[in-house]
Amino acid sequence: MRIGFHVSISGGLLKALERAERLHCQTMQIFSRNPRGWQLNKVKKEEIEEFKEKRKKKEIYPLFVHTPYLINLASPEKIIWKKSINFFVEDLHFSEIIGADYLITHLGSHKGKGEDFGERRFAEGLNRAIERAETKIGILLENTAGQGRSLGYNFFQIKRIRDKIIKKEIIGLCFDTSHAFSAGYKINTQEGLGDTLRELESLGLWKGFILVHLNDSKTDLGERLDRHEHIGEGKIGKEGFKVILNHPYLKALSFIMETPRKSDRDDFKNLRTVLSLIF
Repeated sequence: MRIGFHVSISGGLLKALERAERLHCQTMQIFSRNPRGWQLNKVKKEEIEEFKEKRKKKEIYPLFVHTPYLINLASPEKIIWKKSINFFVEDLHFSEIIGADYLITHLGSHKGKGEDFGERRFAEGLNRAIERAETKIGILLENTAGQGRSLGYNFFQIKRIRDKIIKKEIIGLCFDTSHAFSAGYKINTQEGLGDTLRELESLGLWKGFILVHLNDSKTDLGERLDRHEHIGEGKIGKEGFKVILNHPYLKALSFIMETPRKSDRDDFKNLRTVLSLIF
């Protein structure tokens, strides 16, 4: 088990690494760019090399990069779809250049065109991006809460999308606890978590299960709203996280927290809570 946080890239890669080190991260996650913008800032070669060297020395791994929210490979709007493919290619190249291990993406929104359309559209867009980028970096599909018209709120759908990807060997899963709970998976109990993990195994998603986004949920089971909460202070609760953190099949994975944050104090509070719940 490796535990870390999503950290800001404000000020550059080296600043992000400093933040991760300050929070005692064993693993870390960053955005490729402003999460609500399209512009990818250029990073100097010297900064990249120093970032790689220092991260290796600090033994912070794996490194996860998350795509920005504007990317929508399921969009029915041709301009947005093509733009999303272009920027996904950029993110794959960026991730590879900085030495990241995985790129994480949401599955987008079908914008009212229907889930079948959205699944096909996303898969076609991702296939085009992978082909153009010519990269072997791992791509993790993140489950969602199912808010609005977003895809990926159940694992059958993620499997159907994965089945349409040509290079399946580089496709894995990022499992978000808040999203899963809000989507209706009762992961805060031994029985519910066991059922969920057996479902992943039966769908062939277990092999690519790499990362857990460890977040509590402000919303109730099955409410299908994406609202993260501090660990142990939401509807999953401390007892639920005891179940998750101590499950023997999950202890080999990486855990990244994306919990609400006003300052380092919030992150340290969540870290202390997590460590206190591990047997």
